[in-house]
Amino acid sequence: MENLFSLKGKTAIITGGYGYLGQDMAKTLDNFGAKVYVLGKSKEKFDGVFKSFDNVSFVEMDLSDSVSIKTAIQNVVDTEGAVDILVNNGYYGAANNPTEMTNNEWEVGIDGGLNSVFRCILEVIPHMINKESGKIINIASMYGLTVPDFDVYKGFEDFLNPPNYGVAKSGVLHMTKYYASYLGKFGITVNAISPGAFPSKLVQKKKGFIDNLVDNTALKRIGDPKDLRGTLILLASSASDYITGQNMVVDGGWTIK
Repeated sequence: MENLFSLKGKTAIITGGYGYLGQDMAKTLDNFGAKVYVLGKSKEKFDGVFKSFDNVSFVEMDLSDSVSIKTAIQNVVDTEGAVDILVNNGYYGAANNPTEMTNNEWEVGIDGGLNSVFRCILEVIPHMINKESGKIINIASMYGLTVPDFDVYKGFEDFLNPPNYGVAKSGVLHMTKYYASYLGKFGITVNAISPGAFPSKLVQKKKGFIDNLVDNTALKRIGDPKDLRGTLILLASSASDYITGQNMVVDGGWTIK
């Protein structure tokens, strides 16, 4: 029987691919057979993560710059002939107390969380239309669906997700539906993944905060990067050829409580 989850012969682009969640996503795409391109600013950080991965390559790109994105994606196409999978995982933002956030901080968060996703989608569309197929996967967040439980952050206010973050991720979910509807006729699927509580290794050192996160999930544990693997491969592979415009929530049951 055909392996529905095989990515052999596919070319995948991922932004933010050397971060905490992104590096596991990139490695998972590689493990399932894809030729993976990590697009980002730091070759040094990339090398620190992927030095031993022969099928994972780096292309320099600035998420805030449309010309940089266009050039990076074209470089991949020139090398591989096509782009089959785009994972919009990259993010940059600016945080502050919700009552003290400046206009500039707000705009940076919206640009890094929403506009950057739009820019990447826009630049990959012509290449996917040209081959009449493609998988676009947008990494959103449970905070695109619900606001933070502020009790969780009492005593840990530095970790509070700022309002521009959730608004941007909510916009990503609408953008996912919009482009899924528009691009369906070209054989292109567009879906989103909304992770829940996946604190970084540094944040995990704050036991009290982690205990609060655990208490707010149905499964009574925080997420591990490997918990996203199955959903990622489903949406990247032919197993999801009839799935589009959907948001897969991977939050350990946070949003059902």
